[in-house]
Amino acid sequence: MAVIVVTWNSAPVIPEFLASLPEGMDGLDWRLVVADNDSADDTVELIRSLAPDATVVQTGRNAGYAAGVNAALGAAAGREDGFRAALVCNPDIRMRHGCAGLLVDALGAPLAGGGRVGISVPLLYGEDGALQHSLRRESRVTRALGEAVIGNRRAGRFPLWSELVTDPSAYGRATVADWATGALMALSRDCLDACGPWDESFFLYSEETEYCLRAGDRGFATRLQPAASAVHLGGDSQVSPRLWTLLTLNRVRLYGRRHGTAATAAFRAAVLLRETSRAALGRPASRAAARA
Repeated sequence: MAVIVVTWNSAPVIPEFLASLPEGMDGLDWRLVVADNDSADDTVELIRSLAPDATVVQTGRNAGYAAGVNAALGAAAGREDGFRAALVCNPDIRMRHGCAGLLVDALGAPLAGGGRVGISVPLLYGEDGALQHSLRRESRVTRALGEAVIGNRRAGRFPLWSELVTDPSAYGRATVADWATGALMALSRDCLDACGPWDESFFLYSEETEYCLRAGDRGFATRLQPAASAVHLGGDSQVSPRLWTLLTLNRVRLYGRRHGTAATAAFRAAVLLRETSRAALGRPASRAAARA
């Protein structure tokens, strides 16, 4: 199994990530492949010191997350033994015991409605132990409106009104989602071969959304494996105006790729309403997104 990690100035988090890998990967034959996007700190030196057997691909530029994933997958595929599945993870992930094995075991499972599991994701928890709502529904105008009017967490209990899945029961079973947070996901080789490279036009954010939706179009579902879990330290897009703006713009751009002009205009208006209403509540990130 190939463990794929993309780093950029990740020195503060990479040592603990590397230390957690043996427990998270327990029972699997695996190798680590890191794509570093021109880190200015000592990320690469730390990896080479703490994980000397890892393959490190230096992209030579801040190429974006999708480009890093593609570079690492290319390096993994270029080895003589190849790989049967890939675990794509952020360096701020801390897998709990046996997490990866549970995710891999779920790959390829047939689904009642047709297709099979091509992408398997775990439960994600914050450092405080709180469950992170990592499952998502595909963007719809009604969902953007629901989030604008009553908020995504309240609307998330109702499939018609929110992308965010907040129904507690969805996180207690093997739920199939349109897409999921890309902090940690296992992908079957069949899924990767059918879908091809990650879309590098999404520099950061929405690349995992696009890939999960593309996989679904090809019969490879994204499904939660609730027995697998990990701690995710991330979440800066929720507070950074720049990153939230990028996420919002990419969300609209991806919707436009999959829908007509009129529907995209309606979706853009609904998203603008959502961000404007949040900006009125004093949220700087939404204020920046509404102005973009």
